[in-house]
Amino acid sequence: MATVVKNNIPAMLVLNSLNKNSNGLNKSQKKVSTGERITSAEDDASAWGISERMRARIRALDQATQNAENDNSLMQVAEAALSSTLEILRTLKERAINAANDSNTDDDRRNLQKELDGLIDQIDDNALVTFNGKYLIDGTKNVQTRSMVNVFANESLGNNIRTAPLTQWTTKTGESLNIQSTDKITISFVWQGKAFTGTYDIENKNMNDILTSPELNADIPAAGIQRGILWTTDTDIYGYDGQDLKVSTPGNKKVEDISPKLVDGQNYNHDYPDTIIALDEQLSSFNLSITDAQGNVRKTVNRFVDNFHEVIRAHNKSDNNMLNFQIGSEANQAIRVGFSNMTAQGLAIKGQDGTKVQVTTQKAANAAIGAFDTAISRVLDEQTKIGAIRTRLEYAVSNLTISNDNVMNAESTIRDADMAKEMMNYTRNNLLLQASQSMLAQANQNSSSVLSLLQ
Repeated sequence: MATVVKNNIPAMLVLNSLNKNSNGLNKSQKKVSTGERITSAEDDASAWGISERMRARIRALDQATQNAENDNSLMQVAEAALSSTLEILRTLKERAINAANDSNTDDDRRNLQKELDGLIDQIDDNALVTFNGKYLIDGTKNVQTRSMVNVFANESLGNNIRTAPLTQWTTKTGESLNIQSTDKITISFVWQGKAFTGTYDIENKNMNDILTSPELNADIPAAGIQRGILWTTDTDIYGYDGQDLKVSTPGNKKVEDISPKLVDGQNYNHDYPDTIIALDEQLSSFNLSITDAQGNVRKTVNRFVDNFHEVIRAHNKSDNNMLNFQIGSEANQAIRVGFSNMTAQGLAIKGQDGTKVQVTTQKAANAAIGAFDTAISRVLDEQTKIGAIRTRLEYAVSNLTISNDNVMNAESTIRDADMAKEMMNYTRNNLLLQASQSMLAQANQNSSSVLSLLQ
């Protein structure tokens, strides 16, 4: 081998090894310091792409989890307001029961009315609760619906009784109610905060005679339900909801139901035009009571006769104003949530003109009890809906958390460094670098020996 000084080939070879070992040490240092096996796309291009997509999904799942938790907080605010409203309604019913007792004087009832007025105003305040500036239960976040009136159903009475004489009325099982021709029937209902009652001799009358009688219709307001009460007999549907879907009775059993009669010739609420402001026409309650010739209440009969309860709520025509809860990591992975109108008018205990349910007379107080029962039922339905949504959100958070953990585990398998292995590589590269440095020094020393030939 020739002795040269211009090109130190052994030193150049050692230098290449030195640079290679230096780069290896740098990579090992980066992996050890970051804890990642893949620190850039050059380490493993395909794995890097997969890992980055997983990281994007992890962050999306984190945000979806945060969304669901925020949505649950929103629902908590609405539920708390409804809990307050429910407690107020319980108090209102207590006061109505008190006012229906004739141990009270007219002054006592007027004082009770003052308390009721204040509590009903508080219900309106509760309905104005907000979350992050959004009103929740004031009726502005409702589902898309058409105009529809409310319906009360009686599932205890026999069928086809609207045109049958009251003396022939039976129970659902066909047993006679033994209503006598000498008995009297009292009809009471609350409309727009006002109580309307009428007592009529039964004689040989049927409900159709009574509902169309001049006496009853003289008591009905000149506006609104001026056409009276619509009694639908022997039907296996309660009516239609706000989307015009049939609402069937349990087991498709025949029932008797009543609703405000707003349009002549229409049998069910889906026939009513959207121009009707249904909340202004809704009934708050509907009650029947049978008394004997001496004026005693026939309780065993009334438990069947006076068993009307609301099965369909009144709604005004509305566009879709539901809230969108984005609880998924991809587009359209959301749930839509709508809230019913929980104002005093929405609960049918206050009229459009501000008239509140009255307890200033015994008859009005007795009718008010049913109105508050209807309002309580509406609030309980809304609370049940909110509770179901909150449960769903909790399951969503749990599912998102599990998904996040699984994706993070998969990403860790691809991306994270085996620290024991990387420390071994670091130590090896460090030793090789030191050895390369020593050999480079030795190679440089060997070429300097040529100088001895020039002496």
